[in-house]
Amino acid sequence: MRNILFVCTGNTCRSSMAEVVLKDIVKNMDEKIDINIHSRGLSAINGSKASKHAIEIMKEDGIDLSKHRAKSITRKDVENADLILTMTYNHKIILLNLYEDARDKTYTLKEFAHGKDDLDIKDPFGRSVEIYRKNADEIREALEKVIKKIKNK
Repeated sequence: MRNILFVCTGNTCRSSMAEVVLKDIVKNMDEKIDINIHSRGLSAINGSKASKHAIEIMKEDGIDLSKHRAKSITRKDVENADLILTMTYNHKIILLNLYEDARDKTYTLKEFAHGKDDLDIKDPFGRSVEIYRKNADEIREALEKVIKKIKNK
């Protein structure tokens, strides 16, 4: 079983969207794969709801994010993860400063998907719904490549 962990700052926008989008992709696959998918924030306020724009954008894709509650990352989360995907290079650096032993399993989402480490999913917090929609599209595009890599391993 693979345990995938998405990480961003507050766990109310990007990582939470990545979590539910990947769960949706896996649910709708013809060939079933056995993975656990979670998300956490480096500076999350535990129990915070997903941002209203993130909920709205996910709803447009038929995905319910309304029940999501933010969680701060813990050592146990890092230890249990087989693959950690951060939303930005900065998130990756911060995470590795906290958990150096996670170096071999931590990538930015776009680095893992596209093989390039200089591509971030920019923070949409406090911005327009159109920016959230762009983020969701970037996330989904990267996750389609991620799932292909996982299936081929």
